[in-house]
Amino acid sequence: MLAFIPFVGFTALVAVLAWWYTRKDDLSNSEGYYLAGRSLTAVFIAGSMMLTNLSTEHLVGLNGLAYRQGFIVMAWEVIAAITIAAFAFIFCLNI
Repeated sequence: MLAFIPFVGFTALVAVLAWWYTRKDDLSNSEGYYLAGRSLTAVFIAGSMMLTNLSTEHLVGLNGLAYRQGFIVMAWEVIAAITIAAFAFIFCLNI
């Protein structure tokens, strides 16, 4: 039960900060909603793409699979990194 209180507090903090920083943004069309009105910098776009790619599958699943089958399973992530970098470059050019 004690672990629930920090989780709720941190979630509320993130919600309040997100509302505070986006309260003046125009979210009435798809460009304003999905692309944050083209107001994000390259650092935010790259961070968003990187964190979207990270998940429990990467932190637990690929580690266990690499232990079991060898390091070759990480080739998937090498290819994904190249693709993510290409997409980040494309999205950053459209800012």
